[in-house]
Amino acid sequence: MKPANQRFAGRYRPPGPKRSPLITPEGAAALKDELDDLWRNKRPVITLAVQEAAALGDRSENAEYIYGKKMLREMDSRILYLQRRLDHIKVVEGLPADPNKVYFGAWVTLIDDDDNERHYRIVGADELNPSSGYISIDSPLALALIGKKLDDRVELNNLNKGYDITAIKYLGVQPN
Repeated sequence: MKPANQRFAGRYRPPGPKRSPLITPEGAAALKDELDDLWRNKRPVITLAVQEAAALGDRSENAEYIYGKKMLREMDSRILYLQRRLDHIKVVEGLPADPNKVYFGAWVTLIDDDDNERHYRIVGADELNPSSGYISIDSPLALALIGKKLDDRVELNNLNKGYDITAIKYLGVQPN
């Protein structure tokens, strides 16, 4: 017999790390728009397709019905997630007390040890988009940057990398 912690190893997934509830106004609007689009536009179309597939007869071998129900479950799961997330998020508006330091919402320009310049914006976990330079407030780099100021050095020990902060900017405001 397997030990208790391995019996259901295939199904059990430990909860993910707790994510910050912070989000930018743009991110909150995007989540609300996605929820509205799913609920008002996409869900009715899939529901109608499932009803039409169910009317064709035997549901056990009806691929359209089975696929439609699967899509509906996935969409309902996303809708429930968005509803719960929107209830818990905290929209961060305005500037921090000291715009010369890195805080949530800042665009930060970094130069690494090889003189490569990188631009990142610190955003909420739901806004993560590395290809656009949006990094999560929960990421190791963002956590290392929080509270730092211009010309400070940030070391990431687990990657053996260092960065120098060359610019900090908040939308619409340039620090001194």
